[in-house]
This record gives sequence, C-alpha cells and structure tokens, in this order.
Amino acid sequence: MTAAQESPHPPQRLGLLLAWHGSITETRMRKALSAAGLTPRHAMTLMHLEGGPIGQRALAERLEVDPSVLVGILNDLEGEGLAVRRRDPADRRRHNVAITEAGSAALAKTNAALDEVELAMFAGLSLQDRDALRGLLARIDSNADDFNCSE
Repeated sequence: MTAAQESPHPPQRLGLLLAWHGSITETRMRKALSAAGLTPRHAMTLMHLEGGPIGQRALAERLEVDPSVLVGILNDLEGEGLAVRRRDPADRRRHNVAITEAGSAALAKTNAALDEVELAMFAGLSLQDRDALRGLLARIDSNADDFNCSE
C-alpha cells in the first residue's frame, strides 16, 4: 500500500482540500449552532440584525437570498421571538427588521458556541495565519453565477 492510499486526507488539489475542510467545518458549525437552537441561516440573519434595524429588502440582499426565502427565515425567527418586522413609518410598503432581546441572547449563545469551535479548529494557526487565511479566502472567486461547466 502506498502512502497516498494510507492517508486519510484527500488529494492535494486545492478545490478538493477546500471542499474537504469545508465539509468538516460545516458539520462542526451546524452542531454548535443546533446546540444554541439555530440553523446557519437563522444565525447569519441575527448577525446581520445585530447592527440595528434594516429594511427587509436590504437584508435579503446582504444574505444573498431570494426575498421569498427570507420571509420563511423571518417567520421562523419571529415565531421564536428572536426578531420582529415592523412597517417603516416613512414608507408603509417597507418593512424594517430588528433583533429582539431574546434574539440578542440567542446570538450571544451562538457566538460562544461558534467561538469554541473556531478556537479548536484554528488552534494551530497564529493570529497572523488566521488573518492571512481570511485574506486568501476573500480572493477566491466562488461566485456560482460565473461558473460554467462543459458537458
């Protein structure tokens, strides 16, 4: 058996390595989020609301989701008392979305769970390494709209 056959790691192709680590990361993050009672989309929505109320349309754009998908997310969050939608007094056609006190508490619990996962995952990296990784990941073109696959 060769060393490549014995290795539990994927081949050294960057895309496969990224997918491999992404899958492991996603599993760990989902587990941490579920312990805090949220899905990844719910958590990301609350994170965007943390900075203050935002228009529903602008929130959909920030989250890069279809407005109809956002309605489902907000219905869930409102049902749990984590967010509220209110009509904009200046424009009654527009809804503003805000995090509630319970939403802030859930987000704090979520952030603590995610911090724990990230500390364990990136323990072998210095702060400079982590910053460099963020910079490299930001430079990767992962826009699905630009991806063309030949048959």
